[in-house]
Amino acid sequence: MNTRPRRALRDTRLVIFDCDGVLVDTERIGPAIVAEMATEVGWPLTPAQVRRRFLGRPESYLYEQVRAHATVPLGPGWLGVYRNRVRDAFAARPHTMPGVRELLDYLDLRQLPYCVASSGSHERIEHSLTATGLIERFTGKVFSADDVPRGKPAPDLFLHAARSLGCPPAHCLVVEDSPAGVDAALAAGMPAVGYSGGPTEPGVLSHATLGVIPDLTHLMVTAGG
Repeated sequence: MNTRPRRALRDTRLVIFDCDGVLVDTERIGPAIVAEMATEVGWPLTPAQVRRRFLGRPESYLYEQVRAHATVPLGPGWLGVYRNRVRDAFAARPHTMPGVRELLDYLDLRQLPYCVASSGSHERIEHSLTATGLIERFTGKVFSADDVPRGKPAPDLFLHAARSLGCPPAHCLVVEDSPAGVDAALAAGMPAVGYSGGPTEPGVLSHATLGVIPDLTHLMVTAGG
């Protein structure tokens, strides 16, 4: 087994989780809704194309790209409609990703702090965490792309989270399921683990400094040595 995560967690003072596709199972929902809504305004996309283009990027980037490619005017309420559709679809079947609660219990036992830093809005993050019963674990530790000038793949969000919680970047560990998120971690000078337990192909996360894991509980195993 790869020993790099073991060494990293031994030195880690803060674990930074992405939300969609890492903590909560939304990455099968959001791309399908984006594909449907983009097609409605004249830009035909499949869910797979949406994942390749937008996974991990802020909603503002999504809106700008759809507006640029649409064949009809895109009103300012488009993003709100998208958020509502994702919220309603997720509320119908809220799930965490496999192993989330076990990993968080493990980190709590080790008294290792963690937070969430997501490209989603605060409203969307808090709705997802509330629906899955995770919100109390992240009270005061939720960071959104809305908080910073530039979203992923820029390092701003991760640096903001680390600064807010008083942790040097080199002692953070980022868990990400998107290439843009891994890029942001590298730009922030933070070790990163790629997570391929959702729809993301492992190959697109291969630049994560600590490799790629298919199961979040693997962090528990590799940290125990």
